Amino acid sequence: MADKEATVYIVDLGESMADCHNGRDESDLDYGMRYVWDRISTTVAASRKTWTVGVVGMNTEETDNAQDNEGLEGYENISVLQNIGPMTMSSLRELRSLIQPSHSYGCDAISAIVVALSMIEKFTKKLKYNRRIILVTNAESPIEDDALGDVAQRLNNSGVELIIIGVDFDDRDYGFKEEDKSRAKAKNEKILRKLVEQCDNGVFGTMAQAVEELSIPRIKPVRPFKSYDGPLTLGDPSKYPSALSIHVERYFKTKRAPPPSASTVVVNSELGGLSQSQTIDGDTEMGGTEFSGVKHMRTYRVNDPNAPGGKRDVEFEDLAKGYQYGRTVVPFSESDFTVTKLDTKKSFTILGFIPCSSYNQFINLGETGIIVAQKQNEEAELGLSALIHALHELESYAVARYVQKDDAQPQLFLLKPNPAIDDEFECLYDVPLPFAEDVRSYQFPPLDKVLTATGNAIKEHRLLPSEDLQQAMSDFVDAMDISAFDVDDEGKPVQYAPIDETYNPTIHRMNQAIRARAVDPECPIGPPAEILLRFSKPPEKLIEHAKSEIDALIDTAEIKKVPAKAQGRRGRKEPVKPLSGLDIDSLLGETKRTTISADNAIPEFKQMLATAEDDATIEDAAKQMGQVVRKLIQDSFADLFYARAAENLGVMREEMINLEVPGLYNKFLTGLKKSILSGELNGDRREMWFKHVIGGRLGLITLDESEVSKVTAEEAKKFVV
Repeated sequence: MADKEATVYIVDLGESMADCHNGRDESDLDYGMRYVWDRISTTVAASRKTWTVGVVGMNTEETDNAQDNEGLEGYENISVLQNIGPMTMSSLRELRSLIQPSHSYGCDAISAIVVALSMIEKFTKKLKYNRRIILVTNAESPIEDDALGDVAQRLNNSGVELIIIGVDFDDRDYGFKEEDKSRAKAKNEKILRKLVEQCDNGVFGTMAQAVEELSIPRIKPVRPFKSYDGPLTLGDPSKYPSALSIHVERYFKTKRAPPPSASTVVVNSELGGLSQSQTIDGDTEMGGTEFSGVKHMRTYRVNDPNAPGGKRDVEFEDLAKGYQYGRTVVPFSESDFTVTKLDTKKSFTILGFIPCSSYNQFINLGETGIIVAQKQNEEAELGLSALIHALHELESYAVARYVQKDDAQPQLFLLKPNPAIDDEFECLYDVPLPFAEDVRSYQFPPLDKVLTATGNAIKEHRLLPSEDLQQAMSDFVDAMDISAFDVDDEGKPVQYAPIDETYNPTIHRMNQAIRARAVDPECPIGPPAEILLRFSKPPEKLIEHAKSEIDALIDTAEIKKVPAKAQGRRGRKEPVKPLSGLDIDSLLGETKRTTISADNAIPEFKQMLATAEDDATIEDAAKQMGQVVRKLIQDSFADLFYARAAENLGVMREEMINLEVPGLYNKFLTGLKKSILSGELNGDRREMWFKHVIGGRLGLITLDESEVSKVTAEEAKKFVV
C-alpha cells in the first residue's frame, strides 16, 4: 500500500515578515517561502493523491478557522488558506496569490499550530498517515507558553512531526547567530525550542540552513522492482533428478535514471475553453486551464497517379515491414515476422563456471541486478547460500542464460557471489554479457614500442615517451589522486567523490528548472546549483597542490600553445607553403579539381575548395555540393540516404563558415527547405528536414558563428520552425 502523508504548512504573513534583515535584498517572507515553495512543488511533481497538503496563514488580515467559528478565544488573525488535499498546479497558482504580507500583528504561533493539528486530526482520523506540521516564522509576534505541555502531549498522541524553521533563528550546530536580536524574538525562540524538545518527533532549525540545503538534490525513493521470480537451475530438473533448482527473485541493483520527459500540449486561446483536441478526444486539461493534451494522428500515403493529388491513403493494417538487403528492401508480412522470432520460455539457467581471474571487467554490459532467495522459503535460502559460498571459495563466477518472460530475447549473465562478508548481505550480483556481435575488436599500434616495416621493435623513438616524461606523468597522476583528497568533520581523509554525492546534473537541473517555472512562470530561472557543478572540474585546492608536478610535466613534454588558424583574404584559408618554395602540385603532376561526384563528394569538395583561387570556384563547389545533397534526398528510398545527405550538408556548412562565405550556404538551405516542404524532391521528405536538418543543428549560419553573416539568431530560430 502506498504511504500516505498529510502535511500542513503554517506561514507567518505578519507585517514584520515584509522587512529585510541581515543584509538580504529580499523580505523575510520571500526568504522563508523559498523553502515552502520547494517542498510544495516537489509534492506537486510527485503527482500522488495520497500526498496531501494544507496551508495555514498566521497574522492575516481576516480570521477563518474552525476554532474561531466555534467561539474560542485566541485564534484571531489565523486563516486556513487551503484545506488538506492533493496539491495541483491550479491550487499552487491560487495559493501563490494568497501569500502576501499583511498589516496584522499579534497572532500566537502556538494557536496556529493547534489549528493545523485539528485539521490533520479531522482529515486523517485514525488511519495510517505520516503527519507533519511545518511552521515558518520570524517569531516577532508575541507567543504565550501557558499551554506548551498540553499542545506537545496532543501532538505526541496524534503522532504528528513538528518542524519549526525560523528566519534568522540561532543554531549552534549549524553555526548561525543573529546579532542585535530583540528580546521579544529571543524569548519567542526559546518558547518554540522548548515546544519542539517536548515533542517525540520534532525539529528546530534556522532558515539559513534550510535554504542552503535546497540546492542538494533529493533522490526519488524507488521501490524494489522484481524482474524475475522463478527457478535458477543447473541442469534440467525435468530430465535429471540430480539437477539443481533454487527458487530465486531478481531485482535491479543499478538502473539508469532518465531525465523528466515532456508532454506535447496546446495553449488554449481562452482560459477555461476547450481545445480542438479536447472536443474530439474528450481529454481533460493538464494541470490547469492554460494547456490541453494533444493526441497525435498519423496517416500513410503512397504515390498513385490515378488518385486525386497523386497520393492515396493506406490503412495501417495494409503495411508491411521491410528490411534493407543491399540496395533493395525485403518485405516481411506479419506471418513471416512471427516465424523469425525465437521461441523462448521464461528461464534462468546456469550454463557453466569460469575463474574470476579469466574474466575481463571491461565487457560488463548494461545494468546490474541482484538475486536473492524467495521470501519465506528456507530451502531456497539454504541452496542459494551454498551456491554463493561455493563460488566464493573457488574464486569463480557463474555464466547463466536469462529469459525474463516467454518469447523474450535471451541474455547472458555473469553471476558474482556476495557471501555476506563485507556488507552482511548474502546474494548474487548479475551483469549482462555481450554476444559476439556486441564486441568491437579494433587493432591499434602499441604505445610502448614502434614496429618497423621489417617487424623490428624500436624502444627509443621520437614518438615514444622518454623515462623523464614517464616519471613526470607518474608524479602528476599521483598528485592528482582524489581517492582520499577530501576530509570529514573530524579532519580524517575520505573519498572526494563518493557515489551517493555525485548527482546527475541533467536530471536535477531539469527538476530545479521545472519547480522554479511551476512556482513562478514569469521569474527567470536561476543558475544551476553549485553542487551540480562540483565535479565538472578538478578542485582548486588539488590544482594548487599539484602545481609543481603540472609545471614539471609541461616542461618535460614541451607543451606549447597551438596558435589559432589564420584566415586569408576574401575568406579563403592561407595555403600552406613548403619551405623550399616549390609548387608541389605541379611536381606531382596533379590537376586542380573542377567537379564533385556523389560517390566521393566530401573529399572532392574539400579538395576543390583547397585549390580555389577565386570566389567563382568556391561558388561552383558549393553549387555542386548542393546538387549532390538534393540528388541524395530525391533518390532516397524512404530515409535510406538521409544520413549521407545530412553529412554532406554538415561539411558544406562547416567549410562555408571557415571560408567566411555563409551567404552561399544560407541561400542554398533556404531553397532546400522550400523544395522539401513543397514535395519537389520526389514526395514527402519532411523527415529529412525535421529530423536531420533541424535535429542535426544544420540551420542557417548566424552572426554568432560567422561575423560576416547577415542572419541573426532570432531569424535562424524562426527559419527552422
